[in-house]
Amino acid sequence: MDNAPLLMVLPILRRLRLPVTRDGAMLLLMAVTQFFLGLDTYLAHQISGTIVPREWIPIVFGPLAGVCLLAAGLLARRQRMAANLLATVVFLASIVVGVLGSYFHILRAMRPFAAAGQQLTLSLLVWAPPLLGPITFALTGVLGLSAAWQEQPVDSGTLILPGGRRLQMPLSKTRAYFFLVAFWMLATLLSAVLDHARSNFTNPFVWIPTVVGVFAMAVILALGIYKAPQRADYQTYVFTMLALMLVGGLGFVLHLLENMAGFALVWERVLRGAPLLAPLLFAHVGLMGCLVLLDPLETSVDSLRQGKRGV
Repeated sequence: MDNAPLLMVLPILRRLRLPVTRDGAMLLLMAVTQFFLGLDTYLAHQISGTIVPREWIPIVFGPLAGVCLLAAGLLARRQRMAANLLATVVFLASIVVGVLGSYFHILRAMRPFAAAGQQLTLSLLVWAPPLLGPITFALTGVLGLSAAWQEQPVDSGTLILPGGRRLQMPLSKTRAYFFLVAFWMLATLLSAVLDHARSNFTNPFVWIPTVVGVFAMAVILALGIYKAPQRADYQTYVFTMLALMLVGGLGFVLHLLENMAGFALVWERVLRGAPLLAPLLFAHVGLMGCLVLLDPLETSVDSLRQGKRGV
């Protein structure tokens, strides 16, 4: 079986020069993700009109984490282990930011002094600050930690730690990636459902991400469960990831049009209307899912094109 299933399904990609390995591509995506999480959090926290001190934590952390991860990527060319340690600190901090943010959002959604059964209701969850928004920082951290540490041998689940120590994980890195992407898909799907519930799903277009999201999550989980996926499984998976990218792009355009008056973008609608960046999470999951299918070996650029091992 081809070590890069993505190239097996889409052979045209063999013509492209890929400057990074699978883990490197995943780390780069996580760095970019941190930047966008900071921006998205800033826009979301603008709704109240005043950003309180603790709300600045994810806003500042996102870009700062992105810069540190890019620096770790440059450092990895000469000091791989030092880069791994820097990235690990950043991703652990990202998990803490995500957990704390979810805790604060849950507090905002609860009415502790209400009557029994009314402290936390579906209506409160729909209209409260998005509970699953901050958890994306935590998911980024967990996925980043998986990418930062080298697995040797490939698909053994054995990670190489500082000092040559080895840590045996219960799953291979590839299967762990599939399950982590599935969790990303679940968080994205639930976030979209809760957001669209505010309109009672009256717009038929909002059913598209719901249906595609459920199907995509099932497909991703299946690839994680299968021990020996076949070519048809990879084909279904890849085209499902491409469908997610298409849904994300379509959602972004629809949200953009919703926030416009004529040919002008209305800032007030951007803040309080359809969240502009939210649909791109579907495209983000689709891209992430495709990266999982790159060759897991530490290979040279030309090895992806010629099928040869890098030095």
